[in-house]
Amino acid sequence: MNRSTPLRPALGLAVATLLLATGCSAPRAITSSGKVTPRGEFRGGGNLSFNIATETISKTGSALVSAASEAASKDTVGYSGTIEKLQLAALAYVLDPVRATPDLYLRYGVVERIDVGYKYAFGSHVFDAMFQFMGPTGTPERPGGPAGAMYGSIGLQFATQRAKLPSVPFLSDVADVLGFRATRKDLIIPLVFSHSFGPEEEIGAVSYGVVYSRSFMRYGFEPTRVFQGNSQIPYLPLQKVNYGAFGAFANAKIGYRYVYFIPSLSIYYQNYGTYQLLNNASGKLSGLTVVPSVGLQFRVPSSRR
Repeated sequence: MNRSTPLRPALGLAVATLLLATGCSAPRAITSSGKVTPRGEFRGGGNLSFNIATETISKTGSALVSAASEAASKDTVGYSGTIEKLQLAALAYVLDPVRATPDLYLRYGVVERIDVGYKYAFGSHVFDAMFQFMGPTGTPERPGGPAGAMYGSIGLQFATQRAKLPSVPFLSDVADVLGFRATRKDLIIPLVFSHSFGPEEEIGAVSYGVVYSRSFMRYGFEPTRVFQGNSQIPYLPLQKVNYGAFGAFANAKIGYRYVYFIPSLSIYYQNYGTYQLLNNASGKLSGLTVVPSVGLQFRVPSSRR
């Protein structure tokens, strides 16, 4: 039965809605300021980020809606340009999913000018450390510098996560047809500058900076139902790829001493590179990613006198 053209926008909207609620990826919103957690103090909180990737929207919008459900309903599928689109859709989603990313985190000031943290993004685990190379190291209770001081810090984050297509209509069909599997890890290096509101960010700060990330992924395809003529298409063994991304960000920290509201915006550009596909084909991916986020942060002062 032919699918009517008016149904396609509705199917595309359904796919986009489901993508926003599922899957997992390393959080890419930068919500830190240039001032690290003072020695002996804790900071914790949570964020809700929205990962909006132009290349993923482009690839999943055309491939998934038009072909995934039809291919999944067949016992055998003939190899065609549609199968190549489905592979690129799967890769684009794992590389840079279009979705909402909630996370929870905790940070601790280990020594003066260095803090460490852990972030859990419901499937992704992030470990990081920040070094403050500019600005005072006091607290709102014991200021080490004037109101409006400038701070600077640099960090290193390591993230590991499940890299798979979520179990929702269309994407689960893609995984079923292609036998897609993948793993990935990410390194993120943010350089952050901030200007304090009040002494030692007592009532908040405005922050901005640049970020570089490097992603390392392994992926492969094991289709059992894709044929070219009477011959089954050979599996694609695990491939190793990595790519870099450059970004810029800004955020604001607004509150008083113990509780802060933090809106932020990050923008990345990445050339994901060229990817080997089934049947000796290949495809290139690149694009922009916009990551707005909102969050709350809680500060637990040190008990030291």
